[in-house]
Amino acid sequence: MVTVDFDRLDVKPGFKILDIGCGSGRHTCAAYRCQNVIVIGVDLNFKELIEADDRLKLHDRLGEHGGGTWGLSAADLTCLPFKDDYFDIVLCCEVLEHITQSQVALKEIVRILKPGCDLVVSVPRSWPERICWSLSQDYHNTLGGHVRIFKQSDLITALENSGVKKWAVHFAHSLHTPFWWLKCLMGPNRNDSTPVKLYHRFLTWEIMKQPQCTRVLENLLNPIMGKSVVIYSRKD
Repeated sequence: MVTVDFDRLDVKPGFKILDIGCGSGRHTCAAYRCQNVIVIGVDLNFKELIEADDRLKLHDRLGEHGGGTWGLSAADLTCLPFKDDYFDIVLCCEVLEHITQSQVALKEIVRILKPGCDLVVSVPRSWPERICWSLSQDYHNTLGGHVRIFKQSDLITALENSGVKKWAVHFAHSLHTPFWWLKCLMGPNRNDSTPVKLYHRFLTWEIMKQPQCTRVLENLLNPIMGKSVVIYSRKD
């Protein structure tokens, strides 16, 4: 499930792309498909970095890449081990809602981005997220869970205060919104809920097969009930 629309980004050969909070590597792998780029994934969760490593190695074996290189690093978002003005594109998807020091993190992200280059940030959209919070205390009280809800306007202001300017916004993953409502209603830590299992099976099928009918449906629903808001900005 890729949140970033790479077609909106002018990715050029030789670009250095950083995926912050890369998890198991979904966006790192997507960026690795671009032609002759250097992709770095960063996360604090070592188990997820191992999964990202396995996934990227599989892409290498299958030849599903653009001929570039990749690397992974365990690092803290509020203290990144990279020099100033280093990356051509920085991605930070579904991460900031987990960070208590989000403004510190944003300034650190912008620090390592080259002037005139693009930052893409996504977070859960505020109104679907508020429903999740209201349906389940466990959803946001779980260790490592969401610690804040971002209003779109507040996040854009925080980004601009950190030194980047928004140039595009879109919403994504509307088909996932009801799944999380259902999961919160049934209990986010339960593994025995049949409705949740069936919906998860549908989402897995949709991600793997990407049938035209569900692609059209999701695109139609994204502006109304997209789970994530995706903000594209550029460093001054």
